[in-house]
Amino acid sequence: MAVSFDNLAKAYRDRGVGGFGGGIERQPVTLLPEPTRRERYFTVISVDDHLVEPPHTFEGRMPSKFKDRAPTVVDTEDGGQAWLYDGKLLPNIGLNAVVGRPVNDKSFEPMRFDEMRRGTWDINARIHDMNLDGVYASLGFPSFLAGFGGGRIQTVTKDLELALAAVRAWNQFHIEEWAGTYPDRIIPCQIPWLHDPELGAEEIRRNAALGFRAVTFPEALSNFGFPSIHTRHWDPIMAACEETETVVCVHVGSAGSIPATDPDAPPDVSNILFGGYAMMTTVDWLYSLYPVRFPKIKIAMSEGGIGWVAGLMDRLIHCERNTEKFGTWWGLDISAHDALQRNFWFCAVDDPTAYKVRDRIGVDKICYEVDYPHGDSSWPNTQELLRAQLAGVSPEDVARITWQNASELFRHPVPKAIQNDPNAFGT
Repeated sequence: MAVSFDNLAKAYRDRGVGGFGGGIERQPVTLLPEPTRRERYFTVISVDDHLVEPPHTFEGRMPSKFKDRAPTVVDTEDGGQAWLYDGKLLPNIGLNAVVGRPVNDKSFEPMRFDEMRRGTWDINARIHDMNLDGVYASLGFPSFLAGFGGGRIQTVTKDLELALAAVRAWNQFHIEEWAGTYPDRIIPCQIPWLHDPELGAEEIRRNAALGFRAVTFPEALSNFGFPSIHTRHWDPIMAACEETETVVCVHVGSAGSIPATDPDAPPDVSNILFGGYAMMTTVDWLYSLYPVRFPKIKIAMSEGGIGWVAGLMDRLIHCERNTEKFGTWWGLDISAHDALQRNFWFCAVDDPTAYKVRDRIGVDKICYEVDYPHGDSSWPNTQELLRAQLAGVSPEDVARITWQNASELFRHPVPKAIQNDPNAFGT
């Protein structure tokens, strides 16, 4: 069983606390005053933020024959805005894009672009917000229209030619405008073509040549009607990622749903368990044996935190005593535990205790996220939060966690001046 974001939104609305993941009731929105520029203590790369697709995303980027079916923002009768795609109305324009609003207002989903802070969808305003927060570089995942793993945009329509055109247009927008406007500040992340793994692999190679460093890939592919990762179906795409050094980013919630607890559990339960979902997905990907078939593949677990990683490592070692019984890893030249340490990277969210066992996790495998513009984002207080949570950590390890690991993983260089002084960029 799993809970879709739409059903989670209903649970919030039924309790009178808004609509995370697609609420449709119009609610008053309050935008807080402009924050001041924060004092900078660290150079920071955020490996998990989100961009809200702006209304012009697909303009001039789709074949002319799809002019009337391409994703377009339209006004709705209730005064909101929505995406219209191949005749289908998608009511959520910016999934949880709520930075810059009071805490008690953050559960209400924005229904118009003017109800969101401009940095959610405008790249120039985003750089401004990164400067305020002291974040040098950012990797941006898709939002509601594409889906965190790119699954929604290619399964909403049954016309695969249209879907492929939309995927290519989204990637073109990302590399040309979102990353292309500020190539030193944005790490390009593509959405994959899922309907044909051979063509999907070609797209990975083509996009890598254009400068993409990562691909967001959905968890629980069967949710979209695709074969699971435990088949050999996806091997062509994984081979292309290994060949091009494209990092496979697996974002919590990219399947459009989250595992269910009791049907009447309050929505807070789902929010608290994000780390648990990330652990489930990590084990799933580990036991797909991709790290065995593609030993140089790089898999980044996004928005899952790091607090569970050390415990998982202990559990893997424990279960190795039964490897012969279960058979999955029997006779292989690497253990599951060692493959986890070699092929996976993890994304710290708000994990002060976990930093104390950073050596067990692997200090070279920990990256940091801001999660702008979502409700649990550290923006605009990222620097102060890191200062508190990394107190007592060696300067060498701090640099690894805040920027160096991400820079190496995504092959995104940081100028020496900025490495040495986080005030050396932006204003």
